[in-house]
Amino acid sequence: MRVMVLDESGMMPIPGATVVLRWTDTDAVRRPMRQEVDLQGSVRICAPGDARRATLWAELGDISSRQRSVELEPGMSRDVELRLLLESAATGRLIGLVQDARTDRPVAAVAVSLGGRTVAETNRSGQFILSGVPVGIHELSVRRLGYAPLVHPVVVSKGVTTDLELGLVPDPLEMEPLVAMATRSRRLEVKGFYERNYWGERIGGSTFYTAKDIERRRPIRISHMIAEEPSIRLDCSGRRCRLVSTRASLGFRGRPCGVSVYLDGISVGRDLDEFVKPLEIAGVEIYRGAASLAAEFGGSGSRCGVVAVWTK
Repeated sequence: MRVMVLDESGMMPIPGATVVLRWTDTDAVRRPMRQEVDLQGSVRICAPGDARRATLWAELGDISSRQRSVELEPGMSRDVELRLLLESAATGRLIGLVQDARTDRPVAAVAVSLGGRTVAETNRSGQFILSGVPVGIHELSVRRLGYAPLVHPVVVSKGVTTDLELGLVPDPLEMEPLVAMATRSRRLEVKGFYERNYWGERIGGSTFYTAKDIERRRPIRISHMIAEEPSIRLDCSGRRCRLVSTRASLGFRGRPCGVSVYLDGISVGRDLDEFVKPLEIAGVEIYRGAASLAAEFGGSGSRCGVVAVWTK
C-alpha cells in the first residue's frame, strides 16, 4: 500500500508527516504502525497476509487528517491519499473504549455519533478513534441494540487526545451510564508512547510509567525505580551505575549484560542518572528482552533489554 500525505488541495506533498495505521479485522495481536513519509510525502506499507482492512490517518504536529478505512486484497496494491489542512490546527482527537457496565467486557459494533451524525463504530475490542475533531464542546452519542443509549458532552482541545471509557447499561437494568475521561500528554502521544503502552499490556514483557507514577513513587534516582523491575538490576562501580539484565544466558563469559538506554529517542549509553532527574520525566518504557521489544528500539545492541525515557 502506497500512502501519500498532501495538503488540503491535494497538490503539495507534506514531508515530515507521520502515517498511523491500525489493522482492524484480524484476531492476531499486532502493534499499530507509525511511519514517517519521505521527502515526496509518501511511504510504502506492507500489510500482513491475513489483513483485509486497515484504518489510517496522518499527523503533523497538532494537525491530523481524517481517518480512512481501506479494504485490502491479497496480491493487490492500493494507493491512499491523506490530506492535512495546514491553515488550521484547531482540532483534537477522541479515543474511546465502550464496555458493558455490568461485566466490563468490550462491546463491539456500537454506533458512535457526534452532533447527531454517526462518525465511527467500535471494533471487536470495543474501541473507536476519532481524528481531526474540531475544537469545542460536542455531544457524543453511543448506541447499540440491547443497551440503553448514552449521550454525553465532551470537550475537544487543540492538539490534545482525550481518552473516554464508556459503560453501557443493558436494557432494562436501571442504573446510570458510566463515563471516565482523561487527557494525554501531547508529547508522549506524538512519540507513540501510549500506543506502545496499549500493546505492551497485551503482549507482556514490558512496563510503562507516566509522570504521575513517578511522582507517586518519588525515587531519588530514576535508575533505582527501574531496577525494581524483574530481571533488571543496578551494577555499580564507584559512583557510576548502569542497568543490567539479570539473565545470565545473555552475558558474555559471565559478565553482566547491559540494558540499552534511550533519552528522547537518542541512545545515551547506560548511565541514565547523569542525564535526567525524575521530576523532568514524562514517561518511561522498560523492555526486559528482545521478545517484547517495540520496533523503534530494535537492533543487536538491544538484546538485553531497553529503557526509553521521555522528558516533559
